[in-house]
Amino acid sequence: MSRLGTFRFSAPLWQYPGEGSWYFVTVPEEISDDIADLTAGTRKGFGSVRVTATVGGTTWQTSVFPSKSGSYFLPVKKPVRIAEHLTEGSPVDTRLELADL
Repeated sequence: MSRLGTFRFSAPLWQYPGEGSWYFVTVPEEISDDIADLTAGTRKGFGSVRVTATVGGTTWQTSVFPSKSGSYFLPVKKPVRIAEHLTEGSPVDTRLELADL
């Protein structure tokens, strides 16, 4: 963590099974724990946390969503995948900044 609420990690892109072709990156467990601690009492519906995400040269506003395992999932929209040449299984170097700190 470089400053409070800013995190960097790399994790593979994966596609959610089923309808919709949603793609995600799983936030590592240790970072997910830090996000949960920092946002206790401020999380939105379904436990989501607003973030600014940066992958390569693309920055966008989104939310990360908690999974049953306790890690957060970062949705990666099609325009981001196209701009950054990401395919399923690609390592995604990610910078997350919590929006509500």
